[in-house]
Amino acid sequence: MEVYGLTGGIGSGKSTVASVIEEYGIPVVSADELSRMVVMPGSKGLEEVVAAFGEGILGEDGHLDRAKLAEIVFSDEERRVELERILHPRIRSRFEEVLDALEKAGQRLVIYEVPLLFENNIQEILDGVIVVSARNDLRIARVGDRDGLSADETRARMAAQMDEATRQSLADYVLTNNGDRMDLRREVELLLQGYLKVELPKRRST
Repeated sequence: MEVYGLTGGIGSGKSTVASVIEEYGIPVVSADELSRMVVMPGSKGLEEVVAAFGEGILGEDGHLDRAKLAEIVFSDEERRVELERILHPRIRSRFEEVLDALEKAGQRLVIYEVPLLFENNIQEILDGVIVVSARNDLRIARVGDRDGLSADETRARMAAQMDEATRQSLADYVLTNNGDRMDLRREVELLLQGYLKVELPKRRST
């Protein structure tokens, strides 16, 4: 089974790319979803995060308040590293469990969507990496619409991530997402056919 990474800076549209890829029957495993699973109430992961960051990061329902935690780690590099030390081994273990299940189900190709893929050297366990790229103004607008962050807040998060030139230089394939949904679908089809060698169903003539 081949496993390819999918990554990109905040607001680049990697989750949208992932959703289009899934429409073609290719499973996408989300690192964000795995990270939520390992800090569910009652888990050892959540217990360790609370011990490190305090009860203030919990919501009234006992779940992790990711927005509160993000405020802490995005402004303090040492706290971010501390959080990663707690979560990453658990995410990696859960990822391996999911891969094992997919392989047993007969899947030959899986996409792993990871925001900080290169920063955490995850490319070392993958068959290749796809980077989603977009103009900065579009990224800022998308994050504002999605998360309600100001342009300055988004720029601060962009600055905390790997710069775009370095990210693209490390990629095996760069997918540009500067257009609308139809433009993106065409880009995804080029990715699937050209790079991942997926045979797409023929379109019906009208």
